[in-house]
Amino acid sequence: MNSQNHHELIVSGIHLELTPSLKTFVREKAERLFRHEERIVRVRVELECDPKETVATRFKAKGHIAIHGPDMNATVESDECHKAVAMLIDKLDRMLARRHQLQRAKRHHLHAVDLDVALPKAV
Repeated sequence: MNSQNHHELIVSGIHLELTPSLKTFVREKAERLFRHEERIVRVRVELECDPKETVATRFKAKGHIAIHGPDMNATVESDECHKAVAMLIDKLDRMLARRHQLQRAKRHHLHAVDLDVALPKAV
């Protein structure tokens, strides 16, 4: 990752050997998430291979984003590991974009404010 980013990326494999190329692929894809939102604390990606499953759902990619506010989780299944990672990053990116859009909309809505101090009455 870039030296200016202080984000943490954790990649783990369950029943799957993590090759250096696979780790690099996940790191390059996850950079898109870090560019999108600067308040991300940690991204954890778990890659799982279950040989007992059907070919279409053999690889699972699970993503967990620790961010200021509620954390975000996503899971995708695919027949290839790299494809599952790409689909997971796309899904997390859409979730971050939606969250950002909702926060911007919320920022511009008027809302009532409770004041602890009594206001002076106009004469």
